[in-house]
Amino acid sequence: MTPARQTTTIGVSIPIPSPHGEFLQARRAEFGDPGAWQIPAHITLLPPTEVGVADYPAFREHCATVAAAEAAFDVVLRGTGTFRPLSDVVFIQVAQGVSSCESLEMALRSGPVTRALDFYYHPHVTVAHNVAPVHLDRAFDELADFSVTFAVEHFTLYELGTDQTWRPELDFRLGGQGS
Repeated sequence: MTPARQTTTIGVSIPIPSPHGEFLQARRAEFGDPGAWQIPAHITLLPPTEVGVADYPAFREHCATVAAAEAAFDVVLRGTGTFRPLSDVVFIQVAQGVSSCESLEMALRSGPVTRALDFYYHPHVTVAHNVAPVHLDRAFDELADFSVTFAVEHFTLYELGTDQTWRPELDFRLGGQGS
């Protein structure tokens, strides 16, 4: 008999809506990113965090409270950026909606599940990670003109499966719109 899990790994993010999310995920795969099909295109609000099974219900309640207190907002994704040389990552920049993302991120990390960050929070959409420098350069150049605007009306709680694939668990509607 397998012992019951004591923890689960979660993440909270803003999913990039169709068809843009699928486009960015496909491009990430084209750049050779090994995690492309395991990680839906998103803006991270809470990075991968291990949560005790006993604390998980309180965290879901906290997510609902945070969502109810925040209004829907628009995001503009435009152009590319990179964290090199600190980290070999190329991303699409959040050109509008940064302060709303920061507010959500801070509120989510202030509840029953706390998470210290390795780096200062910088909302973005990763399009290349864990790939050779030539592919990072390619991602940076080929997506430099990418631009899209969309309304953010919810954020999503994800769980990491045993197959290392992130799956949506719950959506939390902003402004108390229900879930």
